[in-house]
Amino acid sequence: MRLFTCTTAAILATVVSETAGCNLLLKPRQDEDVKVEVDQIIDTIKEKHRASLSDDGCAVENIVYRREYGSLSESERLDYVTAVKCLQALPARTPAGISNGTRSRFDDFVLTHIQHTLDIHYTGNFQHWHRWFVYLYEKALRDECGYKGYQPYWDWPKYADAPQDSPIFNGDPYSLGGNGEYIPGHNGSVIVPPGSPPIQLAPGLGGGYVRTGPFANMTVHLGPVGGVAGVEPGPDGGLGYNPRGVRRDVGPGLNGRYANYTTILGLLSKSNVTEYRGLSEGVANTAEIGPHGGGHYVINGDPGGDLYISPGDPAFWVHHGMMDRMWTLWQAMDPETRNTQMDDGTYGHITWANDPASRLASLDDVIDMGYAGPSTTIGQVASTTSGELCYFYD
Repeated sequence: MRLFTCTTAAILATVVSETAGCNLLLKPRQDEDVKVEVDQIIDTIKEKHRASLSDDGCAVENIVYRREYGSLSESERLDYVTAVKCLQALPARTPAGISNGTRSRFDDFVLTHIQHTLDIHYTGNFQHWHRWFVYLYEKALRDECGYKGYQPYWDWPKYADAPQDSPIFNGDPYSLGGNGEYIPGHNGSVIVPPGSPPIQLAPGLGGGYVRTGPFANMTVHLGPVGGVAGVEPGPDGGLGYNPRGVRRDVGPGLNGRYANYTTILGLLSKSNVTEYRGLSEGVANTAEIGPHGGGHYVINGDPGGDLYISPGDPAFWVHHGMMDRMWTLWQAMDPETRNTQMDDGTYGHITWANDPASRLASLDDVIDMGYAGPSTTIGQVASTTSGELCYFYD
């Protein structure tokens, strides 16, 4: 059952016919009905966004739009894949004395995520840090590898019934590589986030090495680091050189559970950022991992199932493209309030779920990117249509 507050009902009133009145209890409906409602809401958000663009700064003539991976033509997907492989072939900027396992420009981004994992999750900078992280990755693809497009995203619910057959994971030449080889009877991973009890995940339809698609021969250099029961860290705590193939365990179970159309509708219905993040990132120290954790563990495997080195799987970037898309759409519903609204709940601090207790994050806090790219502040990336950023989502 879905409960909308009076505030949310007012925001969505133009596209949700049932939202008359403040004490509104909606009956559960089939996914297709929810999809229609979600599409209507997003169309209205886009119209409002287009109407709000000014003649100065991020104007109509210079804003760019990130698109869903499956909506790209085969040639556009191939261009993206080629750029990612180019980034994997470029030399690292990270000195070997800091991380001997960081061997490529692509690895620079993985290392930065390792170094900051515990201060960028369940923290007040989570959304902003990852927004800038994805933007710098997109910028590296364009500036260093000649990519002409922009960072695509993974529309989680669109492929929820069979993500392994989606354009992202189907293993064709235009995908981000196939699923891992199927291991009959395998169990799902047991993840152990910092400070949390073990969480048993449902198994996917793979479990083994990726043998199809453009990244079948990709070599993972860093990790493991931690977060998966029974998996020992690699050399130097995961910072050393540890070459191995990519493994995945993609399947519909986690996708349908944590990232379906009802999830999307729930996100767009939240009235403040604390409520939004409680659904988006789940409930810390529980099995309610939300679409953020749910998307990561749809990919799963190695490196995708390791909290620290997850950017080492090329699918990380389309997943976090969708994370940023949802937040961007949510912000666009009330930009004057939401673009600068900081979380004042448990996830709003500068330590993981405020443990140990710490101050709240602020708009002036620095977002450090190490050797991946330049740093910025939370306030400078609070909106995708101000400062250096000038993009939105289709």
